[in-house]
Amino acid sequence: MLWLGFLGLVATPFGLFCAVLLDRRLRLSRFYQSALYMPVVLSLAVVGFIAQLVYSSDYGVLNAVTGLGVDWLGDSSINIWVVMVAAGWRHVGYVMIIYLAGLKAVDPALKEAAAIDGADERQAFFRVVFPTLRPVNVIVLVITVIEALRAFDIVYAINKGRNGLELLSVLVTENIVGEASRIGFGSAIAVILLVISMGFIVVYLSQMFREER
Repeated sequence: MLWLGFLGLVATPFGLFCAVLLDRRLRLSRFYQSALYMPVVLSLAVVGFIAQLVYSSDYGVLNAVTGLGVDWLGDSSINIWVVMVAAGWRHVGYVMIIYLAGLKAVDPALKEAAAIDGADERQAFFRVVFPTLRPVNVIVLVITVIEALRAFDIVYAINKGRNGLELLSVLVTENIVGEASRIGFGSAIAVILLVISMGFIVVYLSQMFREER
């Protein structure tokens, strides 16, 4: 729930914010798009290794720059948060490119009509542009949920999903193929993951079929 909440309430809105800024055709916007999208081409396992280079208490860049001696990845009370920041770094670029494509498809006449009616940029976005992005919002919602539920690679690359990073996907692996060999318990967790994922996937498919009709 923490993972889903962070991606849905922090990373996704920030990706939308970046898309809105880039849609204004800022100077060097192509460079910013490439820089923000670059983490998306990396697997979560690679992002996990990068997180180790940043957060490690021995050789991490963060401690070296700030002079702190915090064990970011070893302290179970804070490691979940710093790892979510690393995962959010990748998720922001993914959301940004989807919303940017959606914003490019918005009819400019809608913005012009809102401006003629006296709406400022903020009002035009939230009352005119954002409602037209409903199909995109559904896609982003489904992607965010799936990304949160399948976040296995990054925590396993850091500490094999232990000491505060026991995600459901990690528990499935640990119980089915791990030393515990609790196949029934691991299978039950896998069913829970499937049911949660299917709920959002059904919403997405319903939206797509409704648009086709």
